[in-house]
Amino acid sequence: MARYTGPKTKIARKFGQAIFGDDKAFEKRNYPPGQHGANKRRGKKSEYAIQLMEKQKAKYTYGVLEKQFRNMFKKATAAQGITGEVLLQLCESRLDNVVFRMGVSPTRSGARQLVSHRHITVNGQKVNVPSYQLKAGDVVGVREKSKSLEAIQNSLANSSNVYEWITWNNDTMEGTYVAVPARIQIPEQINEQFIVELYSK
Repeated sequence: MARYTGPKTKIARKFGQAIFGDDKAFEKRNYPPGQHGANKRRGKKSEYAIQLMEKQKAKYTYGVLEKQFRNMFKKATAAQGITGEVLLQLCESRLDNVVFRMGVSPTRSGARQLVSHRHITVNGQKVNVPSYQLKAGDVVGVREKSKSLEAIQNSLANSSNVYEWITWNNDTMEGTYVAVPARIQIPEQINEQFIVELYSK
């Protein structure tokens, strides 16, 4: 599946947030890229520009390209509930995102690779589709042959994040996607209403 493979720090600087995770280069230069990046007297953005930037931030954060993101928005529009919240819940329910949240990989791109290379199981079955939508109660685990992988072991050893909607057992290397997270439980700094307004034009 196609995905963004360009310079991540440049994108993080554009949004003023380390959206790809810990980034020492971003911490040193946390202002927009370009020769005028550090200049605070920048022009005021239009409403459209603000909405577009928020959509791009969400896409880069979750590693989703335009066509897939638009399809998720259509799905969110057709579902019950507040469209913007449902959209973020769909993003959070992706298998690669849950693998990242569980601490099996320190980054979403790394989690995507683990899924694509068949290191991850869902309810005991190997699943190699990063965009696979999990349902409440699904059990996500590391395949038996992959439990000794150094990358996975290191990530789990350094993981300290705890989320109310996910359980994880380091001994069995399995966890449960307990429930779809409420908006207040999703830590990403994304204004989903701007995205709804953009797509609704």
